Amino acid sequence: MKTFVIGDIHGGLKAIPQILKKANITTKDTLIFLGDYVDGWSESAQVIDFLIHLESTHKCIFIKGNHDVYCENWLKEGTSNQSWLFHGGTMTIKSYENYSSEQKSEHLNFLERMKLFHIDKQNRLFIHAGFTSMHGPSQEVHQSNYNWDRTLWEMALTMDKRIKKDSLLFPKRLKLFKEIYIGHTPTTHYNVMVPMQGCNVWNVDTGAAFKGHLSIMDIDSKEYWQSDRVKNLYSNEQGRN
Repeated sequence: MKTFVIGDIHGGLKAIPQILKKANITTKDTLIFLGDYVDGWSESAQVIDFLIHLESTHKCIFIKGNHDVYCENWLKEGTSNQSWLFHGGTMTIKSYENYSSEQKSEHLNFLERMKLFHIDKQNRLFIHAGFTSMHGPSQEVHQSNYNWDRTLWEMALTMDKRIKKDSLLFPKRLKLFKEIYIGHTPTTHYNVMVPMQGCNVWNVDTGAAFKGHLSIMDIDSKEYWQSDRVKNLYSNEQGRN
């Protein structure tokens, strides 16, 4: 039995079967998805369909991302804003054109029951973006930080590697967990196409929404597998530029 973590999908349905096949996923494995299933490529609603079905055959843990919050609000209240529409929401709404109210209700239920973060038995944290509380995510004052915070990742990236975990200089937030797995900030922003590590934080968002790949990682061995560049799987689309 293995545990795998999967980065941000952003409507790129075609990439999911590729990584599951490459990683030789079985029904005994645990799959932890780090959020942002929608907004970007043209198959956001179909990604949700796929994940709902996958959940019936595999052990899955779904973390909620900031784009999923946008979609949840739209399905629940019919509300949207220009920021969401500009950053992929238009394609998400279009993907629901032929969906019935019952199907949309099923998707809303799926989004509503997603976890904001998950901590496993080995004290490894899985969260979409980050947290700011020195006492951990359970003590976070502003829950939007689960979906939006970038300071955790930025801090991990800039840490002096000579500072050890038992040092008084080591950030308290990073001491709380053995490892932390995030998405949200594409590694392609740093001209990196593969999962990145900063201290004990692993970023598995490898830019599937833009010009990168969808990635899956074995959290014990740190071996990872990637889809084709998602923009090549949707060659007639723009994605999120």
